Amino acid sequence: MSAGWFRRRFLPGGPLPAPRPPRPRSSPVPYRRPRFLRGSGSGPGTADAPRRPDVRPVRSPARGRALPWNAGYAEIINAEKSEFNEDQAACGQLCIRRCEFGAEEDQEWLTSCPEEFLTGHYWALFDGHGGPAAAILAANTLHSCLRRQLEAVVEGMVATQPPMHLSGHSICPSDPQFVEEKGIRAEDLVIGALESAFQECDEVIGRELEASGQVGGCTALVAVSLQGKLYVANAGDSRAILVRKDEVRPLSSEFTPETERQRIQQLAFVYPELLAGEFTRLEFPRRLKGDDLGQKVLFRDHHMRGWSYKCVEKSDLKYPLIHGQGRQARLLGTLAVSRGLGDHQLRVLDTNIQLKPFLLSVPQVTVLDVDQLELQEEDVVVMATDGLWDVLSNEQVARLVRSFLPGNREDPHRFSELAQMLIHSTQGKDDGLTEEGQVSYDDISVFVIPLHSQGQRSSGH
Repeated sequence: MSAGWFRRRFLPGGPLPAPRPPRPRSSPVPYRRPRFLRGSGSGPGTADAPRRPDVRPVRSPARGRALPWNAGYAEIINAEKSEFNEDQAACGQLCIRRCEFGAEEDQEWLTSCPEEFLTGHYWALFDGHGGPAAAILAANTLHSCLRRQLEAVVEGMVATQPPMHLSGHSICPSDPQFVEEKGIRAEDLVIGALESAFQECDEVIGRELEASGQVGGCTALVAVSLQGKLYVANAGDSRAILVRKDEVRPLSSEFTPETERQRIQQLAFVYPELLAGEFTRLEFPRRLKGDDLGQKVLFRDHHMRGWSYKCVEKSDLKYPLIHGQGRQARLLGTLAVSRGLGDHQLRVLDTNIQLKPFLLSVPQVTVLDVDQLELQEEDVVVMATDGLWDVLSNEQVARLVRSFLPGNREDPHRFSELAQMLIHSTQGKDDGLTEEGQVSYDDISVFVIPLHSQGQRSSGH
């Protein structure tokens, strides 16, 4: 495999599987029209990282997928939810090439000298909905988009301070001062590359699904270890946390219709035609009824974090733009997430109302300076799709990590076994870990990334 490539393969081969019919999920108050809710279905896969296969692959009881890498990985498929798994995952080594511009206009890639490379590592989880196609495309595409975006800015990344002009020419003598005043650092170029890669991948998914006549979308949670820092990019409701001996630190935020209420309401305020007269953008504590007409009730709009009262009008009786509480909140009575990839063709059934204008593919990026941490062998990052966090809190996951790792230091497969144990704890297999009756029926995938090994790599390169 030539340097700079990331390899990801799925088994069995062949074209993307045809989308399966969506499996409806109940909503707090039924909308008067049928709804397309998060569907089910995904093709089984095998991810193969190109180097360092030093962890035993973990296979789920239902349908196996092997993912050898330095981090532990596990997944489980619940037959009650879907015959195929909606989750997809990818990981590997990122080799970022530097380029020079010679006499010709073509770029000549320098591959002969190791010093001309930046090397990093990449982990990604994709939780699909409405079919497997978007998650599979994202797992096969996003790393390539990211590598291209990083190679476009790598000269600025390795500079002491990112130059105003990438060519090195200074048009204005004060250029370095302007860059410094803006506070632009090398990590800002990586953040920009991640944001651009998500956007590029979303466009690729849109074109590919349209060409193949398929539908669907997925959330995306990505971690990139590069130049002594860990970048966590999230678009959706998956989550990553840092677990240390005496610290639990969230590394991502979930993006749901509820958490992004003001942004979504603001869009409906500026472009009311997006609602086609079928929905109200206002939020009320409950769905209003005919008897509420003329009464003063609690409400809030796009400009409000607090609440106020308004006299109920007939237009307020329409179905709310965002309805439900917590995990039951839905955008346009349809989707439980407000960021992700794909969903270009998603509409409220029996209408022509599109959801894509309300969805963002841009991730939130959190930067963890690994080189500034005094790392211990048990310091890990746990990445997981939402099925894990529906049942376990950050503190419960941290308790499991701290109870398992110290007693298994000699086990070379302990991170994979920890990932599997985290999943088993959501299936009612371990007493006392979850509240009574709490069992996850969602597909779950988990990465456990040991930071100690990442810190050693960054200090040695």
